[in-house]
Amino acid sequence: MSDPSYTDIALRLERLTELSVELSTNHDIALLQERILKAAKSMTHADGGTLYRTSADRKSLSFHISINDSLGMYQGGTSGHKVDIPDIPLLTASGSKNLGAVAAYAANTGISVNIQDVYQVDVFNFSGMRKFDQQYNYHSQSFLTVPMLDHEDEVIGVLQLINAKDPATGATRAFTDTDQRFIEALASQAAIAITNSQLIARLENLFESFVKLINIGIDEKSPHTGRHCEHVPALTMMLADAVHNTEQGVFADFQMTKRDRKQLWIAGLLHDCGKITTPVHVVEKATKLETIFDRIHLLDTRFEVLKRDAEIRALKEKLSYGSDTRHHDEINRRLSSELATIDNDRNFLRHANIGTESMSADDQKRVIDIARRYTWSGPDGEERDLLDDEEVGNLNIRAGTLNSQEREIINNHIGVTIRMLESLPWPKHLQNVPEYAGGHHERMDGQGYPRGLRGDQMSVQSRMMAIADIFEALTAKDRPYKKGKSLSESLHILGGFRLRNHIDPDLFDVFIRKKVYLDYARRFMDPAQIDHVDESRIPGYVP
Repeated sequence: MSDPSYTDIALRLERLTELSVELSTNHDIALLQERILKAAKSMTHADGGTLYRTSADRKSLSFHISINDSLGMYQGGTSGHKVDIPDIPLLTASGSKNLGAVAAYAANTGISVNIQDVYQVDVFNFSGMRKFDQQYNYHSQSFLTVPMLDHEDEVIGVLQLINAKDPATGATRAFTDTDQRFIEALASQAAIAITNSQLIARLENLFESFVKLINIGIDEKSPHTGRHCEHVPALTMMLADAVHNTEQGVFADFQMTKRDRKQLWIAGLLHDCGKITTPVHVVEKATKLETIFDRIHLLDTRFEVLKRDAEIRALKEKLSYGSDTRHHDEINRRLSSELATIDNDRNFLRHANIGTESMSADDQKRVIDIARRYTWSGPDGEERDLLDDEEVGNLNIRAGTLNSQEREIINNHIGVTIRMLESLPWPKHLQNVPEYAGGHHERMDGQGYPRGLRGDQMSVQSRMMAIADIFEALTAKDRPYKKGKSLSESLHILGGFRLRNHIDPDLFDVFIRKKVYLDYARRFMDPAQIDHVDESRIPGYVP
């Protein structure tokens, strides 16, 4: 048969150009492979076609897609039908290149093979093809087998077409030289497109692995922080889905694409990456007096010294009376009262050492009174107050366990997070990661940190993460400095944040109305924490 006309060649060139543009923009490898095979069949009027891919160990060719129009067969690809054809080995049992199978020959040599009639040649082993013809009452005739070479001339697959058809008569014909050249051009572009998609996928996988690597480092340093870095993005995405599905109100038009979701997810994973620089004794500070260890035990020792001194004074006073024991009962009574007072004050300081939501002014004053009421002799023999100024300052921390200097250190993690993330050359589809991750400690009223942004200066995504960060922290039961709160108590506190204009009121409404809190609780909270929630009693929420 003669080569195609000029018009046909022009149409093929146009089709090849269109496909080239599509291949450069589509990064879904499964769809890419399907489009490639269908385009090759269409350009050559082939009745059937198969796309093979080399295995990871490069020892075989795997059937990825197989189509035959006459038989109505479509396996692999997006068809949903599993390919039940065995792989083709690229090596023989002795380890030499397999040149007997035509597809393996093309893969091993990088040379295209154009056969007019497979029943008239004996160069290749077509026993499998003959069995296929017998089983399906089909007649294979013309074969065009083209290797797919990437930019480094490595074979990544083979494109094989079967039975070219004459467009006018429908009769089976041979593949022309023009057919072969077009398919070779298509195979080359297809190989590069698939390779590029693989490289993009591998780079994204590598990047996500680096993200996980950072979180592994944080987890090794502070296990509860590592879990926080897992739960916050999960809760953020749950809230994002709820907002995405909202059909009324201010978020009726809010939509998130697959790429938008990926960007927000990565931001969530990295939202506390700066904590990798925060000292362990600050991140893990479980009590107010803890540094490398909990110094409450030093106070216990001082109190034991006070008790010992009281007992010694009582004994000395008894001895001063000689054999006259009439005063011993009074001495014992005073000693017992003094020891009880010492124990009471020690127990109070032990309780004060535990971080709470709010320490009262009276309790803070009592810490100061105890510090000055007692004196003890230090290792140098010098008399000193029971507590020094630093210890008083720590025990009088109003909320939590961190003093002002430590709070500044812990707050600095968000500045470090922003600097770390802004130093990276983010691609266009991830360029908002620093803003999303860096805004979860900002507040609607502009009193947050580190930049003091107001609500209208923050993205919806960063405002979502702010709610997720607070709620996860409230419900977490693995913090060394507090117990996990119940679901109802956590929602009551979160409602307080809404009333004080700390968090987005509209997102808070979605969080409650769509029961995001309940979905999260069922996935991540201890069942013992999940109590009954009366939404009508949540501050700032109108059912």
